[in-house]
Order: sequence, then structure tokens, then C-alpha cells
Amino acid sequence: MSADPLQNLLATLDLAPAGIVGGQDVFTGTSQPEPLGRVFGGQVMAQALVAAQRTIVGDRPVHSLHGYFLRPGDLTIPITFTVDRIHDGRSFATRRTQASQDGLPIFSMIASFQTPDDGLEHQVEMPEGLPEPEDVPSDAELLGAVDHPIAQAWASDRAFDMRHVPSPVYFSVEGARVEHQAVWLRATGALPDDPDLHRASLLYASDYTLLEPIYRRHGVPLVTPGLKVASLDHAMWWHRPARVDEWLLYVQESPTAVGGRGLSLGRIYDRSGTLVASVAQEGMVRVPRA
Repeated sequence: MSADPLQNLLATLDLAPAGIVGGQDVFTGTSQPEPLGRVFGGQVMAQALVAAQRTIVGDRPVHSLHGYFLRPGDLTIPITFTVDRIHDGRSFATRRTQASQDGLPIFSMIASFQTPDDGLEHQVEMPEGLPEPEDVPSDAELLGAVDHPIAQAWASDRAFDMRHVPSPVYFSVEGARVEHQAVWLRATGALPDDPDLHRASLLYASDYTLLEPIYRRHGVPLVTPGLKVASLDHAMWWHRPARVDEWLLYVQESPTAVGGRGLSLGRIYDRSGTLVASVAQEGMVRVPRA
């Protein structure tokens, strides 16, 4: 692996074709190192999308994806991605991708692709009054001096610069116990001018912080002893083109938590205020009883 986290991400997303088996397109991929020892959910989602994108003919960018996390992934085992070409219509195409290790599925998704078209347009406006990314400390600045392997990995081994508004919930939950937050994010370097790569990279980054409004609402920092968290499913809708190597604002809120699960919703804007994507995720969130 390269010492550059962004180059590691690009290499991880560059899947190897393995032919067609039983009518399915097959690809293989490797995993990035992770301090918690499990495959990062954003990684396997982005790889599954890349596999599906490789089977699309012509200019049909992805517009929606729905996926389920089935088992934790093993960092040491290659991941096999099988793609079913479910439908190719005049305007839309549908693909189903399954990611497996040792013959067992770890992630499954369906994605839809559309030929660009004209139509009605509107959007929810970007929130006003938030600080600019240059005025917010980065996770690298906040975690760089913390003598802990996970803090060091998050400070220096991530491919994205992330800046929380009002502040992260890693060690404490500051301010009011509210169910919303925002995160400025941007890749740590320039990416190639491939729109599909930017879409896959945005999907990757969308998994980083989306459940945090649940913790913020209940005053539960990530260092809480016995806290157990896992993504259960993830959905994303791409509305308009965006570059992930330019600042994006990820506005997040959690409308509900119940039954050991929490739901979070996200809207991603470019710096000009254009809504480029929407996201939803449900996660398992188990807090030890006092």
C-alpha cells in the first residue's frame, strides 16, 4: 500500500476483472487497512458500485443505490463482486451487486442508472450561517496529538479531510443534545476527471459520519465503554454532478432511534449551495446499561 491514503483509496477502487461466470460479471478487490480490523462499509459499497458501473454501456450515471451490510468483512481476504445485469431499458439500467468472501455474502446492493434527461427541478436550500471549512479545525488537527492507534489512523490515514460543525463526538459531546450536525469534507488531493470515480468516492465518504447525530442527541461519545455500532443498510441518491476533491457540506440529522437502531438522513451540497446527493442509513446502536 502507498503511504498516501488517497492513492490507497484509488487503488482499492480499481477492481480486477475476473470474467463472466454463470452469466454474472465478476470482479475482485482488496481492502484498505482499518484500525478496527474490519472492512470499512464505505469501501465495500464504493467497490460494489464500481463493479456495477463497469457493466454499464454508454453515458448512464448512477442515480440511486440501496445496499445492505450482511456480515463484517475480513481485511485479509480478497472480496469477490458479482454483478447481475437485471435490466437495460431505453432510459434506465439496473444492476445487482453482491460482495462475498470465502463464498459468504458480506454486502448486497441494487443500483439504478439513467441516461441524462431534462425535467422539473427544485431543491431544499443549504443551511445558512454555518462556518466556512477554513474556519473549522480538521480531524487531523484535533486527533493528531492523541496517543491512540485509532486516533492516529483517523488523523493521518483517511483519504478525506473532515471538519465537524459544531464539533466531533469522538471524546465528548459538546453543546446542546441535538439530533443534527454538519461536516465539511474533501478528498486530501486531486482526483482524476472521471465522474463515475467521483460518484463512487462520494458514496465511500458518505458512510463516515452519518450515524453521529444519534450519538449527539443522547450525549454518547464514541469512546463510551461498551458502545456497539454497525451500519445495517445504506441508500444514496445522486442528483447533480460534484467533485469530491472540492469542499462539500454534509448536513445530517437523525429523525428517530428505537429498538437498538437509529436512522440518519443526510444532504450533500457543493460550496455554491447546489444539492448534489441525499443519503439515508440505519445502524445498530447499542449503549451499555448503567
